[in-house]
Amino acid sequence: MAAKKAGSAGKPKGRAAPKYPRHSVEKALRVPRAILEQHAGKECTDADAARFLGLKPSGPLNTEISSGVKYGFLDRPSSGHLQLTDRAKKILRPQNPSDALEGLREAVLGAPVLGDVYKHYRGENLPDPQFLDNALTDTFVVPSADLAEFKAIFLESLRSAQLVDEQVSGKVRVLDVSQQLSGVVESTEALQKVAKTVKASAADSCFVLMPFSAPLGNHYVLIYEPAIQKAGLRAVRADADIFATGKIMDQVWTGINAAKVLVAEMTSRNPNVFYELGIAHALKKPVVLISSNEEDVPFDVRHIRVIYYDVNDPFWGEKLVNKVAENIVSALTNPEEAIFRSGAAG
Repeated sequence: MAAKKAGSAGKPKGRAAPKYPRHSVEKALRVPRAILEQHAGKECTDADAARFLGLKPSGPLNTEISSGVKYGFLDRPSSGHLQLTDRAKKILRPQNPSDALEGLREAVLGAPVLGDVYKHYRGENLPDPQFLDNALTDTFVVPSADLAEFKAIFLESLRSAQLVDEQVSGKVRVLDVSQQLSGVVESTEALQKVAKTVKASAADSCFVLMPFSAPLGNHYVLIYEPAIQKAGLRAVRADADIFATGKIMDQVWTGINAAKVLVAEMTSRNPNVFYELGIAHALKKPVVLISSNEEDVPFDVRHIRVIYYDVNDPFWGEKLVNKVAENIVSALTNPEEAIFRSGAAG
């Protein structure tokens, strides 16, 4: 029997309906478009919507309507009735050149589960399939039987909303536009929820591996220290915090060994940073990797989550603070995402 296509309706009996939309963001616009074009966008019944599309009011149509509701394209003013939302009108009848794209992005970021996965990986490459599947099932509670469907819907929706950069290498970079959209839940709220499960205190340290000279050296005070404090830990950097009499590498070793998690700024390929990163990996410490340039990230650690930032983005500093804080908390709760796995790079 042929497998169902992603976004198709119908699940085996006895399985709970997924929380995520069962259709991609573009496909979920079919019912709103029909209501707008054939009923002037006025309130109608589910049966009316079926008639507009030449379909029977059945399970597949109900699933399609549910997807439209989850993306914020349709409202339910009363049982069995549908109403077009401003978001749907913004996409289908744009008043400005940017309206349609903004509406699609708001829909993806606001959709249950899809939006959470987007926020988790924004500014990063999606991990290799095995690790993505693990995160989807363990962190986002997507049933293993639904993984193929979910990933197809997720990627198709990100493409429609221009939220991905698909690279020649085959990697998929999730673009970070959350700061530029209104009506999107701030990442701080998600961070606070996850942080409650972390067993860490302000006495626990996060050791920062980074160049000391400007401009990258300035990121410690401007970016990394605030981010680490936001995650509930104490920031430590060798030159500022642990340099004392004695061999500097003894101090670095002590700082790395004592840290609960580390942050590594790899931009510029600083040899000291890479040396210290090797020590951290040998000690099996979770490390949050950061770079403004993918070419500065060694090939054999690209299977670990890496935060990428663009200093040409006017919001890059605030985005990076939030993202680093989130990834520190994530590394504490799911260290396998941030610990070097020998042989995993292939």
